[in-house]
Amino acid sequence: MSAPSVLFDAPGPRARRRHAVLTVIGLLIVAGILAAVALKFRAEGQLESSLWTSLVTGEVWSFYILPGLVKTLEAAAISIVLAMVFGIVFGMGRLSQVRVVRWVSGVVVEFFRAVPVLLMMYFTFRYYSDNGVFRNDVNPLAAVVTALTLYNGSVIAELVRSGVYSLPKGQKEAGLSIGLTPSQTLRSIQLPQALTAMLPALVGQLVVILKDTALGTAVLYPELLQAARDIGTSYSNPIPAYLFIALIFILINYALTVVAGRVETRLRRRGGGPRRGAAVTGVAGAGTVDAPTDGVAGQGVYTGDASSR
Repeated sequence: MSAPSVLFDAPGPRARRRHAVLTVIGLLIVAGILAAVALKFRAEGQLESSLWTSLVTGEVWSFYILPGLVKTLEAAAISIVLAMVFGIVFGMGRLSQVRVVRWVSGVVVEFFRAVPVLLMMYFTFRYYSDNGVFRNDVNPLAAVVTALTLYNGSVIAELVRSGVYSLPKGQKEAGLSIGLTPSQTLRSIQLPQALTAMLPALVGQLVVILKDTALGTAVLYPELLQAARDIGTSYSNPIPAYLFIALIFILINYALTVVAGRVETRLRRRGGGPRRGAAVTGVAGAGTVDAPTDGVAGQGVYTGDASSR
C-alpha cells in the first residue's frame, strides 16, 4: 500500500463517485470522436481492405518502409550521441567556476533552446547547400543532425545542470574535503549521480529526438514520414499509410522507453545514484547513503574511494 500523500486529501465517497462519473463521460466522448473519425474514413473509402493490405506487402516494405526506418534510426542515433556530448559539455560549462566559461555556455544553451528545430534545419540545410560543406546527398542528413543536436543538446545541458543542483551540498563538500578540485568533484562525484537522477528526463528527451527526425521531411530527408507520403502517393492510401507509420513510431518510442526504464532500474540496484526517495546527506561506498559523519566540512563527508566513481 502506498504512503498517503501530503499534497492532497484522499477523496471521499462523493468525490470518488464524481470522479467515476467524469471518467465515464470522458470515455464516452473519446468513443464518440473515434466513431466519428471511423465514419468519416468509411465515407471517404479509407477503410477498404485493399488500402490496408498494400501496407504489408514486400514491395512496400523493401522500397519505402525499411529504407525510411533505417534513415530515421540513423539520424536519431547520430543526433542522440552528439546531443549527449553537447549537453554534458555545455552543462558542465554552465557549472564551471570560471565566469567567462559559465557565461558563454549560458548564452549558447539559451540561444539554441529558443530557436525552433525546423528553422535550424532550414538554415543549416541552406548553409550547407550554398557553401558545399557536404556532398549534396549528405546535406539533408547533416542539417537534420545539426538541428537536433543543437536544440536537444541545449535541453540536456539544462537537465545536467538541474541534476547537479538537485544533489545535496554534502556531495560537493565531501569531494572538496578529500582534496579534489571543484572540477574533479563535478566530474567524479556530482555528474554521475546527476545523470542517473535525471535519467527519466533524459530518456524523454531521447524520445523527442527520435520523433523530431520526422521534421527532416522539410529538407527532403527520406525518413519514415517521407516514406508514408510516398506510399500514399503511389497506392492512393495516404490515411492508412500515415496511421501505419504513426504506429511504427509509437512502437519504437515505447521500446526505447522500456529499455531505458530497465537500464534505470539496473543502475539503481547497482547503486549508480541516489536511491529513490532517500534523503541523501552523504556518500559512503558505491551508491549507498549513510548518515553524515563529522569531518573537515562539518557535514556529510565522502568516506569511500573517489576513484571508484
